[in-house]
Amino acid sequence: MSVSVGLCPIAAPADIPPAPPTPETLSYSFTLPAAPHSPAIARAAARTVLRAHGLEDMTDAAVQVLGELTACAYRLAPTTEVYVSLRYRDDALRVTLYDAHPRHTHPRLATVCDTRRRAALRVLACVVKACAGDWGFGDARQPGGGTRMWAVLPRNGARGYATSAGGR
Repeated sequence: MSVSVGLCPIAAPADIPPAPPTPETLSYSFTLPAAPHSPAIARAAARTVLRAHGLEDMTDAAVQVLGELTACAYRLAPTTEVYVSLRYRDDALRVTLYDAHPRHTHPRLATVCDTRRRAALRVLACVVKACAGDWGFGDARQPGGGTRMWAVLPRNGARGYATSAGGR
């Protein structure tokens, strides 16, 4: 049996040399189990991604922030998974986690839950402040609801954090 293949004028992706990763192409999303070992997996993934994209100078701050967010999400998530997103835009790393913990509609319950989440993220708040970044949490704004937690780490601030952390 013979198979004939027509000529295709468009180069196949394998024929085009891949472009090396750059900071601007850093865009990763993955799902982790809501489990005690997930922060370690998230930190290892972040180290690898940052190194591949030439952002090693952000590693200390990014790994700390991602570990804190992941630990908080797995402790508060009523389901078995948390969703992680890492993006680099406008000279800043954006770390976002989604957990399935619903936002409370009753004001008193919402206040108690937000206070608990804020307390669980005290270390994250210190790291983000040291990097001159921003962070927060709120409605997931996606089907299924839940909570979205995020942190933005400017590269210059994260670089400074690494320098000050090295002097401990």
